[in-house]
Amino acid sequence: MFSAIPMPQVDWDKGGLKYMLWAFPLIGAVMGGLCTLWALAADALALPAVLRGAGFCLIPLAVTGGVHLDGFADTCDALASYAPPEKRRQILKDPHMGAFAAIRLCGWFVADFALWAALPQFPAIAVTLGFCLSRALSGLAVARWPLASDTGLVHTFAAASDRTATGRFLTVIALLLTAGLAACGAQGIAMAVAAYGVWLYYRRMARVQFGGISGDLAGWFVQTCEVWMLGALCAVQYLVAAWH
Repeated sequence: MFSAIPMPQVDWDKGGLKYMLWAFPLIGAVMGGLCTLWALAADALALPAVLRGAGFCLIPLAVTGGVHLDGFADTCDALASYAPPEKRRQILKDPHMGAFAAIRLCGWFVADFALWAALPQFPAIAVTLGFCLSRALSGLAVARWPLASDTGLVHTFAAASDRTATGRFLTVIALLLTAGLAACGAQGIAMAVAAYGVWLYYRRMARVQFGGISGDLAGWFVQTCEVWMLGALCAVQYLVAAWH
């Protein structure tokens, strides 16, 4: 469900969905591992920064199949409408893509690609932990926060799962990932601060603008969180280089 990686089929019932969100952070580990392999290959082949950045930008898209970017686009359309929450929720369900979704998708790709291309050093552990943290926080929101409606995939996951156990598990995972980022030094700390900053904004935005979270909003959060973490990582590396 969370990736485009071929996997054995699981029955779509309460038994199969009960601990589904527990596996969400594992997708981040896969993405981090593939990005690390790409970094090693790019170094071995002495690829220019543009090609390195393109690979880093496209690997997460290939792994997820674009599922989170779809939610990001729908959310951008809904936010740009400046309509009441009920109307915004209707826009999220509309399969058509509006102008603001296209514009902000272009902006997201430009920012993500530019940051990857400009990143002086690739810290494999910090990047992998960051991919995992964005997904742990996204799953934690589903387990803990109010939902925008009683329909949709997020409601299906929440209703079928043990929300208390899932919330506790993902809280522990998020704290461990945060500790791991802190152990990476200033760049890891900056990434964690960016992630939690976007997470808190996500909570307020979802409550005020939509009356709760949904699958599309969860996708918006993952994509926004990751580009802000990448920006924080890049900023710290340049500041450290300037300081020395």
